Amino acid sequence: MVKIRLSRFGARHNPHYRIVVTDVRKKRDGAYIERIGYYDPRKTTPDWYRVDVERARYWLSVGAQPTETVKRLFKMAGVYEEKTS
Repeated sequence: MVKIRLSRFGARHNPHYRIVVTDVRKKRDGAYIERIGYYDPRKTTPDWYRVDVERARYWLSVGAQPTETVKRLFKMAGVYEEKTS
């Protein structure tokens, strides 16, 4: 199964995360298939998160499952389209 999740990097007490597509059997900070963005939870810069929307939509379309935090970031980035009736 393929997951879209956060991979931690950065110094101690200064977390930064990459938004990565990875196999569920890999470690949190292990090898990944593709990096599709980043996230700074401390918001230390004006550009504190970025998501490659096209790649995120592609991975969701082929069945990748995002974690709850990644879902929240995707909603902020506009990955999920509004469903109009």
